[in-house]
Amino acid sequence: MSAAIGTDARRRAGTGRRFASIAIPVLLAALAATAIVALTVGAAGIPLSRLPAALGIAGTADAMTARDQLVLWSIRIPRIAATAMVGGLLAAAGAIMQGLFRNPLADPALVGVSSGGALAAASAIVFTDSRFGETLRFLQSELLPLAAFAGSLTATAILYGISSRGGRTSIAVFLLAGVAITAIANAGIGLLVFIADDRQLRDITFWLLGSMSGATWTKTAVLAPILVIGLGACAYIARGLDLLVLGEADAFHGGVDVERLKRISIVMVSAMTGVAVSISGVIGFVGIVVPHLLRLVIGPTHRLLLPASVLSGAILMVGADTLARTIVAPAEMPIGILTAAVGAPVFLGILLRQRGLASL
Repeated sequence: MSAAIGTDARRRAGTGRRFASIAIPVLLAALAATAIVALTVGAAGIPLSRLPAALGIAGTADAMTARDQLVLWSIRIPRIAATAMVGGLLAAAGAIMQGLFRNPLADPALVGVSSGGALAAASAIVFTDSRFGETLRFLQSELLPLAAFAGSLTATAILYGISSRGGRTSIAVFLLAGVAITAIANAGIGLLVFIADDRQLRDITFWLLGSMSGATWTKTAVLAPILVIGLGACAYIARGLDLLVLGEADAFHGGVDVERLKRISIVMVSAMTGVAVSISGVIGFVGIVVPHLLRLVIGPTHRLLLPASVLSGAILMVGADTLARTIVAPAEMPIGILTAAVGAPVFLGILLRQRGLASL
């Protein structure tokens, strides 16, 4: 039995090494193909033959081209760009957390960052739609992402304060405090749902399920620098996360400043998740499913895993968003429903696989 398991493991490792060498080009090509499909599909369909003219690459200008260009440049392109960046941020945050906790089931939602943003966003919805905040009602679309980001940062500050003592950060305390803050935030959301009227309840529910319908060039511009900074930081911490798999003591003897690595990783996860939540609402399972599946295919090396997670998360989110805005057209399905429908079975499969390996 053990010999068969060893043979199978070596076979998977060989396949992983072969795919790892071409992983990034393959994922880039897949992202480009997914984006092209997303550009052409929607309530206002744009056939592939008209796409070059709509993008201004080739073709003649006419009334139909002008209409296509308006749809693409005002609505569809900023939405696809924002969706890809949100997916990349969530997947990268999940990959960092799994490396930090040395657990393939770790997820950014576990630390309460998403819940903190959700509570702040729900509070903003109820407040601006009440008689006390009616003077700010016209700013609700601008206040919502700001409130969500502020809530995520507040949750991060509280978590870091609780888990840090004497310059050292306890990952176990950080995780447990995250579970507690998630419970508190969910209780606050439940209270807001209880006191909300029908319109407020609809807005809160739609936001909690996640949607990219409000994506604009402005929001895309907010996401872009965070993604660029995150990619740079990922390259900086990749070696440390690889050594941390061996344990904190071995990582320290390997030249890694473990406490500094923890602080950078925690801040990165919080910033990435907070910014993504502030734009899209709460979207689950991207951060846990994408990096775990990639580990099975390309291996655990974070130098490759982190950028691959960004690309794979972008592919997943763009594909899910395309389905969300077409599957029940002209209405739009919350994207969180689709990611949960795909992610939950995969998550159960991961759990069953972990249990099976543990019993061998």
